[in-house]
Amino acid sequence: MTELSRRPPPPFFRWAVLVFVSLAMFGNYYVYDCIAPVADLLSKQLGFSDSNIGLLQAIYSFPNLIMVLIGGYLVDRIGARKAIFLFGTTCLIGAIVTVLSGHLALMATGRLIFGVGAESLIVAVTTAIAKWFRGKELSFAFGINLMIARGGTLMAQRSPTWARFAYSSWRTPLLISVAFATFCVIGALIYWGMEVYAEKSYELAHAGPTDKVVFNDLFHFGVSFWYIVALCVVFYSAIFPFETFAYKFFMDAHGTTREMAGTLIGNLTISTMVGTPLLGLFVDKIGKRALLMMIGSVLLVPVYLMMAYTHTQATLYLPMSMMGIAFSLVPAVIWPSVAYIVDQNKLGTAYGLMTVVQNMGFFGFNLAIGWANDHGHASAENPAGYHMGMWIFSILGLLGMLFAFLLRRREMGPHGHGLETITAS
Repeated sequence: MTELSRRPPPPFFRWAVLVFVSLAMFGNYYVYDCIAPVADLLSKQLGFSDSNIGLLQAIYSFPNLIMVLIGGYLVDRIGARKAIFLFGTTCLIGAIVTVLSGHLALMATGRLIFGVGAESLIVAVTTAIAKWFRGKELSFAFGINLMIARGGTLMAQRSPTWARFAYSSWRTPLLISVAFATFCVIGALIYWGMEVYAEKSYELAHAGPTDKVVFNDLFHFGVSFWYIVALCVVFYSAIFPFETFAYKFFMDAHGTTREMAGTLIGNLTISTMVGTPLLGLFVDKIGKRALLMMIGSVLLVPVYLMMAYTHTQATLYLPMSMMGIAFSLVPAVIWPSVAYIVDQNKLGTAYGLMTVVQNMGFFGFNLAIGWANDHGHASAENPAGYHMGMWIFSILGLLGMLFAFLLRRREMGPHGHGLETITAS
């Protein structure tokens, strides 16, 4: 073994790895968020109901009620780089199938294929980052990853502005999403090459023997892990299903243009792109992880009711700012917290399980909110039809506060993992 091979990778190499592995997430996030901006066009040009639009987002999550757990297991078995390439390629195929036809069945099939790859890709990337970054850098590294990934979300949300020419038809914006989906494969290939080089040139930390990973591990992750999982599902279910219908809601209930709706939702994403890494760095310095998750959940509770019971554009800025703070804070804490609770060689399985439950929420609440809007006959003529859905989102915020409180109480006791300390064990 040469002297060079005994050295760990230099910092610039690790941060370069983070950037390129996050490129795959960038393309992934764009494709996920490409449906919401065309929701009204799907209604007008293809005759889709809100339940149909909710289905296009919900079916993305359906295979991940099982598949993402298998994906997490595969990450632990075949390694992150192979898994990232496999799932990134699946994302690209799904994006292509979605745009082939305006028939609901084929579009839903494409979204299902995309979902098979997308959530497992997130698990693989998350596991890779946990391998390259440990200790006091971990939350900051996760924050940078989310910042880059949400750049894809921002590009999709702002596409009615920068790609205004495309929005005369439902298909053209989805063709643009196929181009962005290629980043899932490009990022995967670059990461593969960098990790192969690093294995030859540097001494890398290894997760341990993967043959010890069995599905029985699912029942031995501990109470704190399950509180984090519960918080994850209710918190994210209050955000992403809202974004599915946010364009229609803003246009119908507040009279905005599509471009203005995109700006409002895009500002939410910008705040998370900037706020998540900064708050991740802050969390690494002070600890108090469960307390910060509780604060983030509390902020969500009044947001949706403020938007539901006011009907001018000016009144949207405060609740969207509050949502931005919450959506920056909780993800900066929740994902790295798992790496402190679960053994390194079981992280892929743990993140897979967490994402399975998260997708149960996405699947159920996208369908539920679509049904609630249709049941209430939500439209520009009847903005009160959106009220039921907004109450559902507020209740999810309350549940998030409860689970964060229970997590904090657990962590402050004798069975805690030190999540409330500066350096978790």
